[in-house]
Amino acid sequence: MIRFRIVSLLTAFALFGCMSPTISTTSGNGKKVQILNKSSAQRLPLSTVFKGESKFHAIVAKAERENWRSLPIGDRTIRVARELTGTPYVNYSLEADNHTEAPVVNFNAMDCWTFYENALAISRMLVAKPSPYQPEDMLKMIEIERYRNGVCTGNYLSRMHHLEEVFYDNQRRNLAKNITPQIPGAVRIHREIHEMTVQWRNYRYLKNNPSLITPMGKIEARVSRLPVYHIPKDKARAAEAYLQNGDICAITTTAHDAYTSHVGLIVKINGRAYFTHATSERDKGRMTIIDRPITDYLYGKSKHAGMIICRPQDL
Repeated sequence: MIRFRIVSLLTAFALFGCMSPTISTTSGNGKKVQILNKSSAQRLPLSTVFKGESKFHAIVAKAERENWRSLPIGDRTIRVARELTGTPYVNYSLEADNHTEAPVVNFNAMDCWTFYENALAISRMLVAKPSPYQPEDMLKMIEIERYRNGVCTGNYLSRMHHLEEVFYDNQRRNLAKNITPQIPGAVRIHREIHEMTVQWRNYRYLKNNPSLITPMGKIEARVSRLPVYHIPKDKARAAEAYLQNGDICAITTTAHDAYTSHVGLIVKINGRAYFTHATSERDKGRMTIIDRPITDYLYGKSKHAGMIICRPQDL
């Protein structure tokens, strides 16, 4: 626990460029600990990794006017998510360069993963530091959520490409809790993950750096061995009572080579748990929407097996 507190402080101070080169804190045994203040380098131009700055500032201004930071993290996240509804859907939104990996934000178009990340990033940012807020502040929040141990090294493999690893890694760092195993009806499932190593030509970085395919296979092997639980869709209606605003909801698939196929957020409306997400379905407008209750959504397609619920925490 002492080690985690020290690492957490290091991460928090590195996020927002504290002026002092070192930070002093006290460990659980009363000893002073010196922490070097470092910030991860920006390796791609801001114009490449951050798009839609006017939308960012508009949401932040509204959050300040309405004092969203006083809300619990889940309610705060859904306030942001509502501002993002109607945003066009786009595939492969994180493939920003052929070789250099960096946190990416795009308010002009989103996929299912970046929709939830963007809403959560602004939500966390509002309480992680005082205003004014800049795009770099949000990119740091994205880095903490999306990258292994919260650090983007510039290497494609430092990004977590599977939701199951994101949930596991964030829970390990006390940034979230995967509540799925505690919900009545949860069962453990197992899949052999091969998606990125089999479909590597679909991924810009892998296509331009084939040497990454073998180590990606090792990562997928580790993800395959993670303890993954889900709520089968025939148990989803009863499980809705345990869900809250801002819970991350991953849709599990019946396929044998993947755990999940989609992700969004839970928003509570009139006692039901609705699913808000970025959808590629043309009859839903190919955009971010507030959809049906999650139970109805799961029964909408035979390939939907159930759901995984991860509850974020502030930093």
